[in-house]
Amino acid sequence: MQKITEQESKYHHLEKTSTGEILRNMNAEDKSVAGAVEKCIPLIELLVDVIADKMLSGGRLFYIGAGTSGRLGIVDASECPPTFGVPQGLVIGIIAGGDGAIRKAVEHAEDDKDQGWDDLLKYNISNKDIIIGIAASGTTPYVVGALKKCREEKIITACITCNHNAPVAEHADHKIEIIVGPEFITGSTRLKSGTAQKLCLNMISTAVMIKLGRVEDNKMVDMLLTNDKLIDRGTNMVMEKLNIDYDNANKLLLKEGSVRKAIENKR
Repeated sequence: MQKITEQESKYHHLEKTSTGEILRNMNAEDKSVAGAVEKCIPLIELLVDVIADKMLSGGRLFYIGAGTSGRLGIVDASECPPTFGVPQGLVIGIIAGGDGAIRKAVEHAEDDKDQGWDDLLKYNISNKDIIIGIAASGTTPYVVGALKKCREEKIITACITCNHNAPVAEHADHKIEIIVGPEFITGSTRLKSGTAQKLCLNMISTAVMIKLGRVEDNKMVDMLLTNDKLIDRGTNMVMEKLNIDYDNANKLLLKEGSVRKAIENKR
């Protein structure tokens, strides 16, 4: 049976299409993605609660994928420490072909069914951890093999895919199947499928961090002060919370090193 992600686009003769029509048609397709993700919210909810419980017990979250899927996992993992102030290594993104594949495709890296598990072993993965395999097609051997081995080792697994009943789902305890339909360009899963995966990853990591207490009200109180923009944002948070002027808030923030500490130590 043909994969949904490989079905032919409903748009034809794109090379003869005006720029405006190309963009409007792409936008029309993109509008359907959020609805497809919405249908998966009950399953995402269950997964978020499992991840939070694992982390509270000392576990870590791993994303593993190839190509666009792998890059999306790495982006989400890399944003967690600066955004939420969690330690490096709490959320880990792994891509087929190694870090070099983040910028440049590595031929056939995704075809090795054993390499995903070997890459996970470099992090001493154990059954305290949880792994999410990201694969739009759901057939990527690198990801399927990793999840299969994890399950054999009693490690909780999940998948994010854009096809029904894909091989990756056979080895996932938590199956998130976001069915976005054929791509604007036939088979180009960096488009709607990639957008769906990014939305799902946003929801997972953000909800988990909220559950871990890394957000107060709606503020990133543990964010790292790594640039002037973030220092200014943190200063305004302290100002609002403590009802003090900008200069005093800024001095207090820089002294304490985080919004949370500035607020708690001033009270």
